[in-house]
Amino acid sequence: MISDRKLEHILLCTHYDVEYKKDTGFKDVEFVHNALTQVDTEEIDLSIELLGKELQSPIMITAITGGHPIAFRINKALAKAAEKLGIGLGVGSQRAGIEDPSLEATYTIAREEAPSTLLIGNIGAPQIEYAEAAVEMIDADALAIHLNPLQESIQPGGDINSSGLLDSIKRIVENIKVPVLVKETGAGICAEDARRLEEIGVAAIDVAGAGGTSWAAVETYRAEEKHLGRLYWDWGIPTAASTVEVAQTVKIPVIASGGIRSGLDAAKAIALGADAVGIALPVLKVAQKSYREVINVIGRFNESLKVAMYLVGARNIEELKKAPIVIKGETRTWLRERGFNTSKYARRQRY
Repeated sequence: MISDRKLEHILLCTHYDVEYKKDTGFKDVEFVHNALTQVDTEEIDLSIELLGKELQSPIMITAITGGHPIAFRINKALAKAAEKLGIGLGVGSQRAGIEDPSLEATYTIAREEAPSTLLIGNIGAPQIEYAEAAVEMIDADALAIHLNPLQESIQPGGDINSSGLLDSIKRIVENIKVPVLVKETGAGICAEDARRLEEIGVAAIDVAGAGGTSWAAVETYRAEEKHLGRLYWDWGIPTAASTVEVAQTVKIPVIASGGIRSGLDAAKAIALGADAVGIALPVLKVAQKSYREVINVIGRFNESLKVAMYLVGARNIEELKKAPIVIKGETRTWLRERGFNTSKYARRQRY
C-alpha cells in the first residue's frame, strides 16, 4: 500500500498542479545592486561545508522519492548527477524499503551512484525503530527526520496523533551516530520550533517552507472528499519568512527549501541566513528523462546564482551572506509582527 502511494505521489507531482497558490515571499526580497562590483565571475567560489562534507555548491537535492520500482530510475539519475556535481542529495522516506526489503534497491542505488557526496537518509519522527536501519541501508552521512502534519491531516487514513513527537526526535538524535537534521515537507518551521529542535541536539534544520509543492494539494487529488485539501492548500509559513525565523533563532546550519525555482531565489535565501538551499520538484520531473537533464537544471541554478553574486560583489557564499538586501511587502509585515528586525538586512555601510 505504501509503495502504491509513492507511485501516486510521483505521478501527481509530475503531471498535476500541486504547487501553492501563494508564493514563497522571495518576491519581497531585493538585493541592493553593487554598480562598482570588483568580482571576477570566473573566480566565484560556490563551495560550502555541510554536515561534515565539502560540497561544490550550496544547491542540494532534497528528499524526493523511493519505495516504488519507478523510483529506482529517478534516484539513480539524481545520485549520478549529485556525484558528478559534488552536491548533497536526500532520499525520500525509507519506511517502505525497511518494511519491504524488495524495495531497498530504490534507495540503495543512491549510494551506489554517489559513493562520495553527502547522502541524507529519511524517516518519520515516530519511526524510532527505523532510524539505524535507514542509515545503514544507504550508508547515510546524515539522517533527516521529516515533519508532515499538514499532509497527514489531509491524507486518507493519515496519522494525526503527534503525542510525544519531540521526545521521539530526541531519542533518535541520542541513539544514532550520524548527524540528524529535521525537515518540514512544505509548511515551514517557526522560530519557537527551531529553538526546541536545537535544544535537543538536532544538527541542522531544513525549513521546507510554503510556496513550492503543497502536500495538501497532492493529497487533495488522492482524497475522495476534496474539501479539507482545498481549504488548507495554501497553509504554511512562506519560505522566505521561515528562513529568517529559523536563521535568526538558531546557530546550527539552516537549509532553505520550498519553492526555490532559480539561482536568484537561492541567493536571496542565503542572504537571509541560509547555509544551503534545497530543490526537489524542478529535478523530479527531469530525472525521469536522464541524469544529464538533472545536471543541466542544477547548472542553470549555479549559473544564475553566480550572476547574483557578481551583481552584489560576493566572491563566495560567506560574502553573499553579508550582501545588503531590502525586505518589503507581506514578508516584511510577517517578520515585523513576529518580532524580527528586518532593517538589519539592509547592512548599510557608513563612510
